[in-house]
Amino acid sequence: MLRSMTGFGRCLVENADSIQQWEVKSVNGRHLDLKWRLPPAVRCLEPQLEKVVRRHASRGRVDVSLTIQRVSGAQAGSGFDAALASSMLDSLAALARERGEVFTPDYAALLSVPALWGENGGTPDEALVRRLEEGLVLALTDWNQSRAAEGAALAADLDARLRQMEAWTEKLAAFAPAIKKERAEALRARVGELLAPEGLALDEGRYLQEVAVLMDRLDVSEELTRLSAHLARLRELLREGGDVGRRLDFTLQECFREINTCGNKIPDIQLSRLVVDFKNELEKCREQVQNLE
Repeated sequence: MLRSMTGFGRCLVENADSIQQWEVKSVNGRHLDLKWRLPPAVRCLEPQLEKVVRRHASRGRVDVSLTIQRVSGAQAGSGFDAALASSMLDSLAALARERGEVFTPDYAALLSVPALWGENGGTPDEALVRRLEEGLVLALTDWNQSRAAEGAALAADLDARLRQMEAWTEKLAAFAPAIKKERAEALRARVGELLAPEGLALDEGRYLQEVAVLMDRLDVSEELTRLSAHLARLRELLREGGDVGRRLDFTLQECFREINTCGNKIPDIQLSRLVVDFKNELEKCREQVQNLE
């Protein structure tokens, strides 16, 4: 299936040791650009968690955040300065007594105090790491579901636009021969008008040479063949799904090249309007494709 690069996912996991909440949100981007917001206690796991994200995404700017409301005492192994934390709590308790107030420590708040967590300490225990990875996968799954839903809507829109452009391509193929014939007859009439005042007759051989050059200049059969092939390729990519955003964008550029050549070769008013509509539709498709992974 196609997936949009824009999406949002969330996961809340509760167990005996911790309550973790993951949020994943993303916007368009040429490459995969990960931005992390992790508690200091588990910041050392960022490279390991990044591998998990890369199994679920290939493009876009992705913001991943984690909040942990409660962590077990085993977390102290990751460089937690218990002595400093104890001193801070004692100071706050003394302040509360002086003010005649009751002090109830919030241990979860210690997670957001960078000074309490050493960057060069040990890593969290394996059980916690496993639970964090599982929670991240759940959030990424939710995120991918939202991206797939938007991708399906974009695919439906692109399919409708493709049908319209395929119909226009057939119309161009039908119009082109008639326009060539009309131009040949117009050339004969124009030359006849120029020769009549001089009493000269049309040189049929010379006329046929000029018509041959004109027909070659007006011939768009090759362009239309390539255009049809590109449209077929677009439909094939839509069916294929997956990470096809860049290939869709490239193929649309090739479509634009061919239809632009058709417009330049046949300066006909009716056909020019059709070419302009075709270009507008291609541009709308490109805008949609920019959102696809």
